[in-house]
Amino acid sequence: MELTEEERRILLKTARESILQEFDKISIAPVDYITCPTLKLKLGAFVTLKIIKELRGCIGFIIGNKPLYETIIEAAKHSAFGDPRFLPLTREEFDLIKIEISVLSPFTAIKSYEEIEIGKHGLLLDEGGRAVLLPQVANEYNYNREQFLTALCHKAGLYGNYWRERMLKIKIFTALVFGED
Repeated sequence: MELTEEERRILLKTARESILQEFDKISIAPVDYITCPTLKLKLGAFVTLKIIKELRGCIGFIIGNKPLYETIIEAAKHSAFGDPRFLPLTREEFDLIKIEISVLSPFTAIKSYEEIEIGKHGLLLDEGGRAVLLPQVANEYNYNREQFLTALCHKAGLYGNYWRERMLKIKIFTALVFGED
């Protein structure tokens, strides 16, 4: 799945405007699904907020139940104001954030940890706890496969080496990742 430069621009602008709307009561421009039909597809997506390269919020939907355009609006608001790891974004912080969007591919179950390609695959664990790590996480933290699996277990509330005891029910996915400069 690909997005045109125009579709990417629309999604980034929409994410920013949906957050700004909470402060300044602006309206978000509607999307023209005729000229941008891909934005109507029901795809999972995450919106990541960073301030000076430090995580400030990251929330998304692993499965798309709404058009991508609407999913991005919801994910952006939740990243800014609903990520339980952070206080709600302030108006002062708004001007400092950089927005990154990850549009998810369908999921594929794996039979071996060897199938996981660092930097290409994200991980979904839905066993004993649920956790998602986007593909770019491994690169950002310089994780090898073992560290990536350990981080996934921690995020799911399991102890880090749980994955070594048996083959966990993990699904892999890719993501189209783009962001503001």
